[in-house]
Amino acid sequence: MSAALNGRAFARLRLFMLGILSCSVVTAGHAQAPLSASDLLDVANASIADLSHDGQWIALTVNTRRDNLGVDASRDGDPSYLRVTPVMLHAVNARTLERTAVFPAARAVRGATWSPDGTRLAFLELTDGQLRPTVWERTSRRFTVARIPEGQYVAENSELRWNGDGTQLYFALRSAAWRTRVQERFATLVRGPITHLGSPKAEPILPWEALRRESYKRSVVAWTVARQQITTLIPETMVSSWELSPDGTVRIWADDQTTKTDYQTIMGRTERLVARVGSDTTLHVIAPRLQGTTVQWSEDRRRFFVAREGTISMGRIAAVNGNTAADTTRRRILAPDSIPASDTSATARAARAATRWSLVRTSARGDAIIASRQDGVYLSDTLGALTRIATLPDSTDQSSPRASVLEWSHDGRHVYLALNARDRYDRAIVRWDAQTGVTDTLARDAQYRTGLRLAKQGGTLVLNVATGNRPADPHVADASLGNVRKVHDANPQLTAQRLARTELIRYLDADGKPQWGVLYHPIGSTGPAPTVFLVYESFFDDGFDAAANYLASRGYAVMKPSVSFETGYPGEAWLKGVTAAANHLITIGVADSSRLGVHGGSYGGYATNLLITQTKRFKAAINISGKVDFISFYTDSPRIGNRNTHAAERSQDRIGATLWEAPLKYIQHSAVMFADRITTPLLLMTGGEDHNVPALNTREMYYALRRLNKEVEWVNYANGGHGTPMTNETEFTHFHETMAAWYDRWLKREKAAMQ
Repeated sequence: MSAALNGRAFARLRLFMLGILSCSVVTAGHAQAPLSASDLLDVANASIADLSHDGQWIALTVNTRRDNLGVDASRDGDPSYLRVTPVMLHAVNARTLERTAVFPAARAVRGATWSPDGTRLAFLELTDGQLRPTVWERTSRRFTVARIPEGQYVAENSELRWNGDGTQLYFALRSAAWRTRVQERFATLVRGPITHLGSPKAEPILPWEALRRESYKRSVVAWTVARQQITTLIPETMVSSWELSPDGTVRIWADDQTTKTDYQTIMGRTERLVARVGSDTTLHVIAPRLQGTTVQWSEDRRRFFVAREGTISMGRIAAVNGNTAADTTRRRILAPDSIPASDTSATARAARAATRWSLVRTSARGDAIIASRQDGVYLSDTLGALTRIATLPDSTDQSSPRASVLEWSHDGRHVYLALNARDRYDRAIVRWDAQTGVTDTLARDAQYRTGLRLAKQGGTLVLNVATGNRPADPHVADASLGNVRKVHDANPQLTAQRLARTELIRYLDADGKPQWGVLYHPIGSTGPAPTVFLVYESFFDDGFDAAANYLASRGYAVMKPSVSFETGYPGEAWLKGVTAAANHLITIGVADSSRLGVHGGSYGGYATNLLITQTKRFKAAINISGKVDFISFYTDSPRIGNRNTHAAERSQDRIGATLWEAPLKYIQHSAVMFADRITTPLLLMTGGEDHNVPALNTREMYYALRRLNKEVEWVNYANGGHGTPMTNETEFTHFHETMAAWYDRWLKREKAAMQ
């Protein structure tokens, strides 16, 4: 196939106009060709960006993975770096499914949102390196672009929202001087020529965290579309997030006040929630500390609910003595059982945890909330009167489905919930009626439904639907999930014959604890097959996995096993969980015990490398962007601030202590320290511009195994970032072909020789 036919234009022509596959069709008696890297690049993602208030109009975006190529990973950490993926943007009639292309070809746009009356679609378009707020008239198809004041531009992290009557758009601006300043600071940190970093006393905030914090420096404005007038609502300050009332009189933002690096919270920052009302310049403090706090607002931004330490309170913006002001005194609605903190018994701790409240949703009118605790999901009015919506099973009960809230109708009557089993693919969407107390099951089967959104006027909902191991497609339905119709078939080329059959596998780990993993059956293969284990943490849902399908189409069984972690002993988790999964697949006749491979990316790459220092069962392994030296990694990766130290001490890495408190733990979990024990041929794949797990860390294993005369290869993509290189098609293709060749070499060679 020519380069032209592999290009972006042909991919879109095929997906949008023809809806057919451009390669050969499978006929009886002929094997299906394996998926290629080009096939993976052509996998499309269709998303519903917005649904109009009346439910009649859908803003649909479609792009392929190919559209994501061109990433400049060298700019990681630069808050002025702006990248917007090109998409096809369509206005779709939700009743007829007739669509209108906003542009004739893909454009770099984001944030598409319908005006309240559904007549105009607004979005941010990347043009000449800057975001342009643009309004598209649905009937006339005319465009109006905002005129930004001289010396300012739309912030790289700006949101885009309509006001209540559709006359204005809200977004964030920055000064051109800000961009110059942060780019100069970024260049100094990356290239010098001299970089001088100070002590904690001189520079309380880590330099890279200070640079990231610069992204909060912005103002929020209102653009009156008809008059091309821009009015400042929130003057330039540290705005990490913001809310505006529909009439623009109530302005709320999270005010970043970080003064030093927080090593107790990953990328933690010190913030307070503040508000200004009308022309009053008084700054009202809604929440003095946002860390560990949830705040939600009514639609008019006049009433708010605050959840902190298991207690939920209510406050309001109200008229006081004829003036509009924030009433910062809050009334408590829900609170956990009163058990003295001095009682530290296991029973007391369990009782406190069981009755702690979490704020889930706030009604549009602000007259009720949905809150949850360990035993269930509840509706509460503003006086704390409770009605149970759904019961939550005990954490040890694997047979009962767990409820999660998906949507709450604008009139407050209906609550939509997902009820998903935790030991099988039994997925339901139910609707609870606040007036009758009745719960109706709207859908129940093995399909995976996400992103449910209900129109404000309540008659239409949209959602994504996927059937085992397929990319999801957007659908539209009525409010009772009837008359379901597919809005767009994003991937007609991915026929059932091209994708692996998936199966949820239950097995016992080495401790006898039940685990679940997802098996992707090999395509065109019978009997025990070479099997690759894709490792990370836990897996359950059978979503589309590009790597798994790529390998399965080549005759490999692919298993994604789950593991259970214990703080201080993460290395044991993969040994106990992955090898037990291998034993199970061998027993049931899926896996060939002599042809087992293992690989993972990032944390999974680290797991892979550590696993093969503890067992010789695997005949091939691939570590993609995974650390091998915990000690050097602990204080490396400066562009992501305190992430590495926090991950080791408190979160994902699960060491549970600092390097100085438990140095042996860091040694025990550094695969390079035990490189002499590795007998598994190992392929290392890194990105030279990976600022998450620097390639230099993974490189240590290559030179260690070379010194030990072991089977090892290292592939580094000089301009690549973290994981699969998204620089260009050549490197993307090389990555996948190298991965397949490695497994073919070590897992198929012996079998071929025997035949």
